[in-house]
Amino acid sequence: MDLTIKQGVHEFYIGESSKKALARICYTPGDDNIIVADHTFVDESLRGQNIAKLLLDHLVEYARSHNLVIQPVCSYVVKAFEKYDSYKDIKHSY
Repeated sequence: MDLTIKQGVHEFYIGESSKKALARICYTPGDDNIIVADHTFVDESLRGQNIAKLLLDHLVEYARSHNLVIQPVCSYVVKAFEKYDSYKDIKHSY
């Protein structure tokens, strides 16, 4: 199976197309160089393979390269930001 991460409109995904994504992380552009990570989905067939973390790492890389910070709203991203110190520099502080 091809696990290439592709960029869509306000999302990164794995799958044939954005509409047929087997996994995705979505964000909404906000104010002041903030993006809101608001949805993560991984199909049952891909669970247990750290796919959500791979997608989040891709989003974090994108944010860093564009001088953005991430406001975690999606429950997965909230938990990941609490768990991994490597995201501290990218997390939006309220």
